Amino acid sequence: MAANGDADASTMASDRSIQPPSMGKLITVLSIDGGGIRGLIPATLLAFLEAKLQELDGPDARLADYFDMIAGTSTGGLITAMLTTPGKDNRPVFSTRQINEFYLENGPKIFPKKQAGPLTQVATMAGLVMGPKYDGKFLQSKIRSLTGETRVSQTLTNIVIPTFDVKYLQPAIFSSYEAKNDKLKDALISDICISTSAAPTYFPAHYFETKDDRGTKREFHLVDGGVAANNPTMLAMTAITKEIILENSDFFPIKPIDYGRFLIISIGTGTAKQAEKYTAFECAKWGVLRWLYDGGFTPLIDIFSHASADLVDIHASVLFKALQSENQYLRIQDDSLDGDLSSVDVTTKENMENLINIGEKLLKTPVSRINLETGVYEHCGSEGTNADALARFANKLSDEKKRRNAKAN
Repeated sequence: MAANGDADASTMASDRSIQPPSMGKLITVLSIDGGGIRGLIPATLLAFLEAKLQELDGPDARLADYFDMIAGTSTGGLITAMLTTPGKDNRPVFSTRQINEFYLENGPKIFPKKQAGPLTQVATMAGLVMGPKYDGKFLQSKIRSLTGETRVSQTLTNIVIPTFDVKYLQPAIFSSYEAKNDKLKDALISDICISTSAAPTYFPAHYFETKDDRGTKREFHLVDGGVAANNPTMLAMTAITKEIILENSDFFPIKPIDYGRFLIISIGTGTAKQAEKYTAFECAKWGVLRWLYDGGFTPLIDIFSHASADLVDIHASVLFKALQSENQYLRIQDDSLDGDLSSVDVTTKENMENLINIGEKLLKTPVSRINLETGVYEHCGSEGTNADALARFANKLSDEKKRRNAKAN
């Protein structure tokens, strides 16, 4: 399923099936968190959403046809690439229902299980000191075969994928808007996906260079985007807001204060918040290695990724509540994972099937919002299940697409 990356970027952009927001009433955003093999959870939910859109608009409907921007971090970045990389007939290389098949087939090769034995934990601890847990060669090869020579400017809709540059100690954010104006940011999708998935201690950091028409080069020394933004929702909003401020013709005459026009679906990969995995009494005794590895988990990385994701959700929740547009923002997250389910790299058949079951269970779960005081997700009694909410959003997305098409014609 290699992508067709040979087409000219401007041609690809003109072939995008979604008309610009200036033709409609809404600005539509899809955001997908990082979380390794737990990407099976959002993939299950997205398959349901795409199926609803197909019921409304026909079997060829794809998510890239409806969202002005799709944002993804780490495994969410890989899903973003699957949804937006052009393949045959300039359509996405994957439908959403194929994404779970990809994880089920390739997960055990991306995160190969080591033979169990009395020295396994000692070897793992030694690995944390000597090098990453996985060499990443299979993942890199798979990503390159999936995305081919496609660059950020050539995706079927606009995307934003965060990484973190360890040389300059700052986030490196790749977005379609920047790539169209700066060839040094118009990197290969494969390099970006490898970088945003390079979780410290799990995969090696990734280096690559870009070059513009004058021969100027830029180097990148990148690791997992979850270091910067495990939940990329606000990154997407920021990227779009910058284009509005610059009076990009896709948005004019939309104003920077028109946040009430955003329609956002933000999907998490689950957390172990309710499992209460750590206590101050335990952590008070830990040294460097224990913070990096504890019983098969990586406490420090877990804390960073969950903290950044929750802060983004809190920010977005407050913003949409202040705008009296809570029904324009849908966050779906499960904070009750425990054991292997909360791991990013347990790829046994049983665990992967259980993660899919979590996604299916979330569809039947009442819509929830984060409690700003406790950080716990609480059910909203009047909004039905997440499946009901996704069905409503599918109708809004379909109506918006038809509205834009009618105005364009």
